[in-house]
Parts: sequence; C-alpha cells; structure tokens
Amino acid sequence: MKQLRTLLVTFNNSIGSDQISAFRGAVVRKVGKENLLFHNHINEEQLAYRYPLIQYKRLFDQPAIFCVAAGVDEIHRLFEKKDWTIQLADQKINLEVDRLDLKSSKLNVWDKLFPYRISNWLALNHHNYQKYTQLKGLREKIAFLERLLTGNILSFAKGVDWQIEKPIKVEIQDLKGQKMVKYKGTPLMAFDVDFNCNVYLPNYLGLGKSASHGFGVVRQFRTKKNEDE
Repeated sequence: MKQLRTLLVTFNNSIGSDQISAFRGAVVRKVGKENLLFHNHINEEQLAYRYPLIQYKRLFDQPAIFCVAAGVDEIHRLFEKKDWTIQLADQKINLEVDRLDLKSSKLNVWDKLFPYRISNWLALNHHNYQKYTQLKGLREKIAFLERLLTGNILSFAKGVDWQIEKPIKVEIQDLKGQKMVKYKGTPLMAFDVDFNCNVYLPNYLGLGKSASHGFGVVRQFRTKKNEDE
C-alpha cells in the first residue's frame, strides 16, 4: 500500500477543448522550461518517457492542472509568480484560481472492484492500432483493450514508485464510443470506456498516451463507501 498525494487546481477561466495543449505551453513558458516536470521533456527534441506528474486538463470548460506525487510540490513554481497572465495563442488571459483540491489516496490492489469511466483514452499506438483493427469480434477487442488499460495502470504505478505485488483486474463494462481526434495534427483513435478495476484510482488521473495533454481522464463513479476508504 502506498499513500499518494494529488492536487487539482481549477481556474476560473474558460478554454475550448482544442486549447489544452496551448494552455500547457503557456504555463510552461510562465514557469520556465528549466522546470522539467511541467513539460516532461529533457530538451527541445527529446521526450522523457515517464509518467507525467503534472497534467493539463479541461474540466467543465475550465482549464485545470492535476498534480501527482512530486508534482504537488512543484506547482509552487507557478504559484510564486506575481503575474498570472498567460498568452493563449493570440489571446491574453489572467489566470484566477477557482478551486484547490488536495487529497491523499491509498494505492492498493483490493479484493473488490471500483467503477470508473475513462474519457478520450488514447489506448493505441501505431503497432497496437494495426492489431486492434484486425480483431473481428467485440469480445476480442474488449479483451485487447483491457490488457492495454492494465498496462497503463502499471505504467502509472511505476511512475509514482508504487510496486504492485498482486494481480490487477480490469473489466470493461461498456465501450461507450470511439472517435478520431487530432493530436499534434495526427489523427488518433480515442475511446470512452466504463470499466471496473481492483485498484483505487484518484479522480481525474490521466492514463494512456498524452495523459499530460488532457487525454485519458479517469472519473470515479462515486459512492459513500468509496469516499470513506
């Protein structure tokens, strides 16, 4: 079992769904590229292949930053700035904090399943896309996606230094939709999926490809029992 701190910072502004990457870039410029957790790059050309501890999202039309583990401490790089004006494409906006939600969650593999929904999940890379499109039956496709989602959860665990010692169980309940989205000009297949899992995942956690750009946002189907654990 591991305790994980998360911080959701929601701003009292509004952005479009196609402006998340621009919002990310604006924040990175504000804090400085020397602060690597904000952009997860080693240099201009080289990406750091690790789980992103600072993630940029659009929640209810508002820009948000979701901080995980060390990212919770690093967000002070933004908070210490006296001027919170950012350049979003051709528009200047003054960021105003709407809500701060700091939580500590117990990461564990439980003997029960928790219900979740993941939205705009980029499950497939080029290689996996070819495999997925060759599968004929829905059952085969769901089993394939379950394996990929399990791998995404393991990547998250590795990124926060959590060693999982029990088998993870993922059960997709509903493949609610799949659509083509553009990421950096490239069309990619995104999924909306309802699933159950025996790992307790923090609300608004990002999983899968480009989680730092607002893809693969996990939301809990909350119950009173969930909240007490």
